[in-house]
Amino acid sequence: MFEALLEGLVELLIQVVVQVLIECGLHALKEPFHAEPRPWIAAIGYVLIGTAVGGLSLLPLPRHLVPAGPLRVLNLVTSPIAAGVFMAIVGYWRARRGDAVFQIDRFLYGFLFAAAVALVRFRFGG
Repeated sequence: MFEALLEGLVELLIQVVVQVLIECGLHALKEPFHAEPRPWIAAIGYVLIGTAVGGLSLLPLPRHLVPAGPLRVLNLVTSPIAAGVFMAIVGYWRARRGDAVFQIDRFLYGFLFAAAVALVRFRFGG
């Protein structure tokens, strides 16, 4: 049981680390582009990027870290929610510091990205 919980936390950590790395990349690329995209286009974009990241994550980690059964389904539901909350906290922190806040720094976009990663890993992981 402890091993399954630890594996679930590793899955969450992978999603959060990847999101933070992407967010850092987005902040670095912000300067040339001043217009903010429309929200529904950004939502589709984050789902597509999350799908790609989920697929790429299967290369180094082809197997599920959480064992089959209810814990894997629970991880599929809770990890994107936790990642979305984390990104909302990062966005709040950035806003309070006066830093630029991207759309992924909001719960919905962080959730959509993490859900796409988790769904791809859930479906195609071995």
